[in-house]
Amino acid sequence: MPPQLYGDSIFWIDIGKIKPNPYQPRREFDDARLKDLAESIRMYGILQPLVVTRNEVYKEDGGLSVEYELISGERRLRASKIAGLSQVPALIRTSIGEDDARVKLELAIIENLQREDLNAVDRARSFDRLAKEFGLKHIQIAEKVGKSREYVSNTMRILLLPDEILTALGEGKISEGHTRPLLMLADHPEEQTTLFKEIIFKKLTVREAEAIARRIAYDRVRKKERAYDPAIVELEEKFKESLGTRVKIEQKDEGGKILIDFFSADDLRFILGLMNSNTQRDPNAMLNSHIAQSASSTISQATPLDIAPVEGSETETPVDDRPKEEKVQDENTEDLYSVKNFGI
Repeated sequence: MPPQLYGDSIFWIDIGKIKPNPYQPRREFDDARLKDLAESIRMYGILQPLVVTRNEVYKEDGGLSVEYELISGERRLRASKIAGLSQVPALIRTSIGEDDARVKLELAIIENLQREDLNAVDRARSFDRLAKEFGLKHIQIAEKVGKSREYVSNTMRILLLPDEILTALGEGKISEGHTRPLLMLADHPEEQTTLFKEIIFKKLTVREAEAIARRIAYDRVRKKERAYDPAIVELEEKFKESLGTRVKIEQKDEGGKILIDFFSADDLRFILGLMNSNTQRDPNAMLNSHIAQSASSTISQATPLDIAPVEGSETETPVDDRPKEEKVQDENTEDLYSVKNFGI
């Protein structure tokens, strides 16, 4: 069939003839949501056609067969298979060459962005592929996806986080807003890991996580200042080692106060016992103890941060408690993760 007869037209195509898009930016597909979509397709059909390219393949016997490669609509295709459909409606794009990988990736990304189907990690990895594999600059990627250059740069910055944090972000265990305070501690991996665990197990909101990151950054700055009493810094470290948790000493002109992180009343009694002894603790002992207690019901022993939701729990995922206006503003903020943006 001549291209002009099927270009930009919708056809019913056998599911078995459609190959997946090798440039699909999505890596995670929620099984429950796929089943819900499959049920909707059974009742109402596919409301939005898939987009495919058409390739003619020569067989060994000299014959000619036709195959289709998916450009967009991966979730609809998977759900259609679950629903037991044999054919699906598809728009055949004739303007894309068989080897035009960049266009296939761009279209897949754009469709997912428009449908808000990409999580933050998949979106960042997609932008990264456009930059590394196809040599596009951040401003060019921004123009193609209809976003600002700052949005693209800030999104790609997420990939600097360790794999365990990226996994939690991709699975929705922390929000994209939580990456900002975590990235603030990129040069201090131990403190970054501790804050990540606190976000997970203490269900810290974005505001609470930012406050901790701000305090850590401030402490690092003040410890470098000659005017700050080095004896106080040394005492803080000793308190931290002895109590097994984060400790801050606030010194005033006369006297001051000590701030000690804890998780429960048992921790307070534990701290009191330690203060009456000479035992030294792991600086994160209290947090690790809290995690271990939670692990018995919510965490696999093989993957200590693979958290399963607890039935009946008040909050399954740490909350991004910033107003919508601030979230939108952050998308277009230059140097979003700079210390100066935390007002230190």
